[in-house]
Amino acid sequence: MESKNLADLRRDYSLKELSESTIDLDPFGQFSAWMNEALNSRVIEPTAMTVATVGLDGRPSSRVVLLKGFDANGFVFFTNYDSKKAIDLSANPNISLHFFWPDLERQIAVNGTATRTSSEQSEVYFASRPLESRIGAWASEQSKVLANREELDARFDAIRERFKGQEISCPPNWGGFRIMPSRFEFWQGRQSRLHDRICYTLNRDAWTISRLSP
Repeated sequence: MESKNLADLRRDYSLKELSESTIDLDPFGQFSAWMNEALNSRVIEPTAMTVATVGLDGRPSSRVVLLKGFDANGFVFFTNYDSKKAIDLSANPNISLHFFWPDLERQIAVNGTATRTSSEQSEVYFASRPLESRIGAWASEQSKVLANREELDARFDAIRERFKGQEISCPPNWGGFRIMPSRFEFWQGRQSRLHDRICYTLNRDAWTISRLSP
């Protein structure tokens, strides 16, 4: 089967620009502005982010998860604490988040460190999830090997029956991580591959802003 030459695939970017004269001096404010534009533009999964971690073996791994909250105290997502990403973060709290919105020709990279959210915060978010998602959190032994799909479906049905007519509590091995950033990079696609890259770096309690070469 004949396929296209990947090296010949190109797209020029020309929607917007990113300037030091118009950006927010606070990276959280800049992130909020761009996130709101992504939400209002109705891009697919605007809160989807690639989460990169490093394990005890020194090997990096990444996966896409959904951002569930952010403020001046950091970015929050939730997961199974027995998952690979959670095990990685327990050994090495350094983490990278990456958002890509191709329709807006934008990317945001965030580097920081992760800590677990409080059990109270995890329980509040868990209670807000759809019923099936709460059952699924109990049924899935995330990252563990399954014999087949039927095994997972049977476990889901058993958990549904177990909690029938009851509140589904938050599993003890399920909760959130909060990422406190030390670096942001905002990327806006520009023509001729001369993209705009604005970096915020935390120095003690102040953010330093710099422009990076594309």
